[in-house]
Amino acid sequence: MAVIDYMMPGMDGFELAEAIKKDPHLAGVTMIMLTSVGQRGHAARCQELGFSAYLLKPINSQELLDTISAALLETTPGYTRQGILTRHSIRESKHRFKILLAEDNPVNQRLAVRMLQKMGHIVSVAHNGRQALQAVEDEQFDLVLMDIQMPELDGLESTAAIREKEKPSGRHIPIIAMTAHAMTGDRERFLQAGMDGYVSKPINVNELSETIMHLMMNG
Repeated sequence: MAVIDYMMPGMDGFELAEAIKKDPHLAGVTMIMLTSVGQRGHAARCQELGFSAYLLKPINSQELLDTISAALLETTPGYTRQGILTRHSIRESKHRFKILLAEDNPVNQRLAVRMLQKMGHIVSVAHNGRQALQAVEDEQFDLVLMDIQMPELDGLESTAAIREKEKPSGRHIPIIAMTAHAMTGDRERFLQAGMDGYVSKPINVNELSETIMHLMMNG
């Protein structure tokens, strides 16, 4: 990725973009334009040169992070660009996912729901593994956060049941394990059980956000 300022001495941002486009070794670079002097025609010129985003300065760290995430999402197979990204379009289309939280502890439930909702996601709660399995059958979710230790069906059993039910359709919903006692070999055990990643408890909001975005962007 290249985050490029427009006003630079010697070679401005557009000239740099043209040079990048001409270099076959840089063909896959995702470009974001930053400028403090937005002018008529700049956005169209950015689109013509293959920029993913065009942002007016000043820009805060969250806006830059959201823009980078959205721009990188464009590189995933099957994604179709809907036009150049701007501050307005980022705010309007910030990625929100419908998430099922399978967690039996009320305190952990409230904490995780609050974190996910602050990220902008839509959250449903299952209080045990059996409820989680039923919820996935009844509704379409983008992702499941699955506690490992739950009554009736634990996280591994629930995941195995979900994967079995997915076989006829070929669908694969990302499942993230949540565990309070991460031990050596747990990650391999979770992946072998059909999970796609895991976060440790107490949940760290940055780790949770990064894990969700990694799975949703990379499949």
